[in-house]
Amino acid sequence: MDSTATDRFDTGRFEASRNRLASLAYRLLGSAADAEDAVQDAFLQWQTADRQRIKVPEAWLTKVVTNLCLDRLRSAQVRRERTAGAWLPEPLLDGDAMLGPADSYEQRESVSLAVLTLMERLSPVERAVYVLREAFSYTHAEIAEITEITESASQQHLHRARRRITASRPGRGGEVDPASARRVVEEFLIAASSGRTEPLVALLTDDATAISDGAGLTDTLLRYETPQRIAAIARAGFTPTAAKRRFAGGTLAAHYALVNGAAAVLFVLGHQVVGAVTFDLTGGKITTVRGIAAPTRLVRLTEAWRQHEPDAPLIARW
Repeated sequence: MDSTATDRFDTGRFEASRNRLASLAYRLLGSAADAEDAVQDAFLQWQTADRQRIKVPEAWLTKVVTNLCLDRLRSAQVRRERTAGAWLPEPLLDGDAMLGPADSYEQRESVSLAVLTLMERLSPVERAVYVLREAFSYTHAEIAEITEITESASQQHLHRARRRITASRPGRGGEVDPASARRVVEEFLIAASSGRTEPLVALLTDDATAISDGAGLTDTLLRYETPQRIAAIARAGFTPTAAKRRFAGGTLAAHYALVNGAAAVLFVLGHQVVGAVTFDLTGGKITTVRGIAAPTRLVRLTEAWRQHEPDAPLIARW
């Protein structure tokens, strides 16, 4: 095989792993843009490596991407950005290849916005071990080789990661009936957009939380607690007005969608997603509302939406 044919063959081997690598990087970084950068950096390393000496390309590429992500998570700049309280995971439309494997509950949970947010509390290595084990079912021996730690250290990191994530989600978790989730979100949207507070309070758990990125206009996340406070904010935010339409650039449509496995409402202007509101539910009630409207966080979601065949909007002219 000549060198050109070899390069094409080796490029093909990398491309066959690209989606899996991107899914791994997204879980580790919580950002689609950063995940794409990590995968591209891995491709550059693959091109310059002595590929004849790489016995198992998939294992080699997994190790490279994991360590590129660990380097980023450890960087001072990223720590400052994320500890400033102005960070939410980048939302992805269900069906996006970057969400990766979703065969088990653990795999689906590992890419939920709730768990991606909670993983910020883990050390970089704990996060890597948790993702490699829970989402990709690597053995502790394999994880030890990828992260260059011992098997016992891998087991300890996984135990701590599971404990911290479980402790932060008391009473949470479990599969949610899709029809029930949609009904609750529809009721929330109708009540909020009509300015009715009482039905909103009834849909929220007593310890519900609402988080917003303030459309990227604030330096910190906006947080609201208590059902009454969240209902008041939702009523103010969801009730359509001429001023909001001018700010958005026109009349929006509100669509139901699934984002990172969670029920969501997407506000769409033409073919552009200008806002995503996701809902975590338990026991038929809403536990967490997340509002993401910073344009840089909606780029990939918008790209996926443009290739999506949506149902009729919940509100055609918001």
